[in-house]
Amino acid sequence: MAGMNAAVWLNEHLEEWLGEKNAANVLSQSVPHNVTAEMGLALLDVADVVRPHAEVVAFLGRVADERPEGAAFLDELAGLPGGPEARDAIVAYLDTYGMRCAGEIDITRTRWSENPAELLPALLGNVAGFPPGAGKQHFERGLEEARRKERDVLTRLRALPDGEHKAEQTKRMIDRVRTFTGYREYPKFGMISRYFVYKQALLGEAGRLVAAGVLREPSDLYFLRFDELRDAVRTGKADAALIRERREAFRTHQTLTPPRVITSDGEALTGQYRRADLPPGALPGMPVSAGTVEGRARVVTDMAQARLEKGDILVTAYTDPSWTPLFVAVAGLVTEVGGLMTHGAVIAREYGLPAVVAVDRATHLIRDGQRIRVHGSDGYVELLD
Repeated sequence: MAGMNAAVWLNEHLEEWLGEKNAANVLSQSVPHNVTAEMGLALLDVADVVRPHAEVVAFLGRVADERPEGAAFLDELAGLPGGPEARDAIVAYLDTYGMRCAGEIDITRTRWSENPAELLPALLGNVAGFPPGAGKQHFERGLEEARRKERDVLTRLRALPDGEHKAEQTKRMIDRVRTFTGYREYPKFGMISRYFVYKQALLGEAGRLVAAGVLREPSDLYFLRFDELRDAVRTGKADAALIRERREAFRTHQTLTPPRVITSDGEALTGQYRRADLPPGALPGMPVSAGTVEGRARVVTDMAQARLEKGDILVTAYTDPSWTPLFVAVAGLVTEVGGLMTHGAVIAREYGLPAVVAVDRATHLIRDGQRIRVHGSDGYVELLD
């Protein structure tokens, strides 16, 4: 909250004093100790190990196309020239970040450590799209932009009436933003780290129940409540019909589209943006990371199938921390849901990417390959062709 409140203070006061809109976005680039931003840059370092070995790159490309289950391909990788080094770099990355995955707050989702092939499209994109040392360069470039913006803002403030006092207040808030913004990512990182431990323990129990004939397959466990699981372990019996019924209900629920807003008493609200300031045909949304960028839209619904090139604009329904490795390759972000402090918005600001979120039906209204312009300061997207 210290970082969030300082960012709000900076945006409000610098717009009032200097006419600077969303100044905190640039000032919060490349903050230290952001575990999610570091995850994206760390995959660039893995790409540096993979890139010099053509056979390794070709092998990983075939694996990415085949999308096998499990991590057996890492053992095969070790038999290629440069393979042991590449495998060790991938395994080290998984040791730190392998508990993450798309939709990771759902404990049943497959983690990167369980199926590392899901990371390969992002890794291979980094191999093809970046030079050696890009991870460090990316961070240092953002840090220099933040420092340059700080010098510019403080210099201009000192020229105003009572300028020294304004500059002193602003410097204090800038330091607060840069000190505390990274901590926003720690709670989820810790939670997901524990989730993976919980999942491994639960699946170990599920394996014993399958061996004893209590469950048909390990994933049956996901459709039992904790008290029902305890009863199954104690009695050696589980309600197979109930498990089938819940599986079917889950499949049905996956076809539903959740409403944008649900009140505390369960009412689903619908509505439209009231924006009279938009160009004809523009798609309104919420501005969460400043700047304007034009490029090719890549509409992605599954991170494991993303094929992004440097300069593309990522368009998707939502992002969570697992999408961060894709952010280093793109020039902008558009999502259907999200807000000022959701992960996608935080990392977009950290990486200096213009971003607009809460764009209704963006993945349907924007075509894959279409040229678009993202207005991250004013909160709308233009369709250019």
